[in-house]
Amino acid sequence: MGKGKLAKFADMERYENVFQYPFSVVDNVPFEMKGHWREQYFHNDNPIVLELGCGKGEYTVELAQLYPNVNFIGVDIKGARMWTGATKALEAGLKNVAFLRTNIEIIDRFFSEDEVQEIWLTFSDPQMKNVHKRLTSTFFLERYRHFLVDNGIIHLKTDSNFLFTYTTYMVEHNELPVLFRTTDLYHTEGIDEETKKILSIQTYYESMWIERGLNIKYMKFLLPQEKQLSESEKEIELDDYRSYHRDKRSSLDTAK
Repeated sequence: MGKGKLAKFADMERYENVFQYPFSVVDNVPFEMKGHWREQYFHNDNPIVLELGCGKGEYTVELAQLYPNVNFIGVDIKGARMWTGATKALEAGLKNVAFLRTNIEIIDRFFSEDEVQEIWLTFSDPQMKNVHKRLTSTFFLERYRHFLVDNGIIHLKTDSNFLFTYTTYMVEHNELPVLFRTTDLYHTEGIDEETKKILSIQTYYESMWIERGLNIKYMKFLLPQEKQLSESEKEIELDDYRSYHRDKRSSLDTAK
């Protein structure tokens, strides 16, 4: 039998690779490592890559194992899930990985200008009913700009046709440079070896979605600092599910 939530939270309190600043406390507890992640935690000058909505942290840990000369930080509000990745990283002795438990809506409170080089969005909730909660909306892209370098890279890997289409329209509408895009990742010819290595990582839920017959979609684009951003007004067909084995709740067929 696995550990219960209370035991996991107790572990997280003492884990040296976990920093916990949920919205309820961040106003009263200043985050003094903002702008100083490299010297105060990682003790190197290597690039920093975030995984936002990291869940169990599988992707964060495997990226850290693949790239020992890059620093990875997994971000999520669900501490009991994050425990899995944080524990694995400690057991493996990985010094280039950390976890931040907080609300992504306030992510810009934890990183300073030009402190982050890349962002991964792996199987984010598509948030079909609320545009401001989508992690590729102007609401979030503007926040990423506070700490992402100019033309920093954003990776989106998803099973959701809605989120992928929405992001495609956002990128096209705002003329953001696209480095790579595919609607069927595991059946696309001509992917270079370096990309194959990164995209070979599969989370537990991703493997289940693949078994279910869902195409995995992937896009990599740049986020310039200066360009003014706005939302696309195109209607998008809603997904007919919310997550694995769960039907959608909305009776609507499309959304913006």
